[in-house]
Amino acid sequence: MKPLRTLSGLVDFDCAARWGSFKLAAQELHKTPAAISQQVKQLEENLGFALFIRHARHVTLTAKGQELAVVVARMLVELRAKVGALQGGDEESVLRISTTHSFAIKWLVPRMHRFTKLYPELDIRLDSNDAPVNLEDDSSDVAVRYGPVSDGDPALLFRERLIAVYSPDLLAPGQAELTLADLPNFPLLYENSTESWLQLLNENKALKGKYDFSRGYSHWGVLAQAAVAGQGIALVAYGIAFQDILKGSLRQISCRSAPFGSGYRFLVNRSKENMPKVQRFRAWLVAEMNEMQRALDQIG
Repeated sequence: MKPLRTLSGLVDFDCAARWGSFKLAAQELHKTPAAISQQVKQLEENLGFALFIRHARHVTLTAKGQELAVVVARMLVELRAKVGALQGGDEESVLRISTTHSFAIKWLVPRMHRFTKLYPELDIRLDSNDAPVNLEDDSSDVAVRYGPVSDGDPALLFRERLIAVYSPDLLAPGQAELTLADLPNFPLLYENSTESWLQLLNENKALKGKYDFSRGYSHWGVLAQAAVAGQGIALVAYGIAFQDILKGSLRQISCRSAPFGSGYRFLVNRSKENMPKVQRFRAWLVAEMNEMQRALDQIG
């Protein structure tokens, strides 16, 4: 096995791998295509295997090149984040938060001004991404993730409940509210699967009926927006619909909830969990979640 004795060429390789082109990589790195090609060639010689298949107008990664590209990209993200923090001396003044698209758009961003008002000295960096997060690579300090939860988990922030919601625009003239009896009259909106709707209908002894399950959505946030737009009655996570309910953009159908085992967890970079910025954000997040839980408890 030939040891790797130099890291020269890894940045050029990463850039060329992302673009699939030495020419475009050269533009990003302000080099010539020939210089990029030479760096990659030297790296290949040091490694002892080919990274790219050269074509007339582009390059494609070999199988080994693809595997190495994943590792190098992850390594460079971590390295750049650490160098940036050291250069700016901003480790305590910058809070890097990772969370999912729906939670960011429908819950965190609408109330984030309350946190920044308390701690205006903090520079907030919010990464909205549904992919799993690696909190050890220094690209994020904390993460809020949605998924299966269990009681007693110290990371648990909020156990979700699914509720049926609709826009007031769906009400007929003089109609005060929609009830379970109105469900057959509207499209029933759902996230990914109709299973939760069927569980709720079963919980309320309302399975017998002709229902229109014609519109599915891949994200809670998009589902909630579809309900706000009056596209039907949505079965959505309470936390995602909470702000729209407060504003009156959505109303809730009164009915029994079906059992639901998912919620939000607070995850933290272990090397940073005792930092004041992390402790402050955790305390604020817990307080906000507790307020939402009290509102949920009131509706039964």
